[in-house]
Amino acid sequence: MSELMKYFQEKVVFLPKVLADEHQFDFGENFEEHLLETPFGGKINILHFKIKKPKGVILYFHGNADNLHRWGKIAMKFTKFHYDVLVMDYRGYGKSSGPRNENFLYSDAQSFYDFAKENYDEGNIVVYGRSLGGAFATKVAGENQPKMVILEATFFNLQDIVNRWLPVKVTDKVSPKMTYHFLSNENILKVKVPLYQFHGTKDLMVPMKSGKKLFRAFENSSPNVEKKFIEIKGGTHDDLVNYEEFREELRKILK
Repeated sequence: MSELMKYFQEKVVFLPKVLADEHQFDFGENFEEHLLETPFGGKINILHFKIKKPKGVILYFHGNADNLHRWGKIAMKFTKFHYDVLVMDYRGYGKSSGPRNENFLYSDAQSFYDFAKENYDEGNIVVYGRSLGGAFATKVAGENQPKMVILEATFFNLQDIVNRWLPVKVTDKVSPKMTYHFLSNENILKVKVPLYQFHGTKDLMVPMKSGKKLFRAFENSSPNVEKKFIEIKGGTHDDLVNYEEFREELRKILK
């Protein structure tokens, strides 16, 4: 049952698209590409978008589908806020490789953060997590001291999403066998830097109430730390960037 559950989670939680090692990215602007060797047999593909005189760097943890061919196009748009951007592919995505489990993924996230620290002052690192990426963003932000954390359409923990999609009778049976948990609700308790969270009111993939639960956990653990939850009316899971309110709030946060 545990092996079956692991297989099920791998096929539902992770939706990667693999790229050949010789694949050439083309984003219409200059960028650097790195292949970072990480513990536990990992090789992580990283894209680095640079501008002149950046305020710092945005460390972007993407969602659960596709690869850097898609996410590079999304992440590079954040340079318009006058920040450099670093974005990585998880194991099994794009050109990244290595055996995958939750601890290995967290280890890769820390290696990614350490890579950023080699090039930027830690106080100028903005940790950004979108959807599944919020799990890695809260983890590294809780164990380091970045400038701030920004979360977009992320969840309380994986169990909360399982409960959303499966009947109670089913979750009672499968939950004890889950091999991935992504306990952002616990990791966020260690975050002691400003946190800003976006969620669309019509997000059907990760309901806003799951995101709000996560934000309330941070409110309770860090009452004196700057924070804000921004509801994007009408926003769904993948379209927040199309809303002027989202873009304007980001401008204020990253000013």
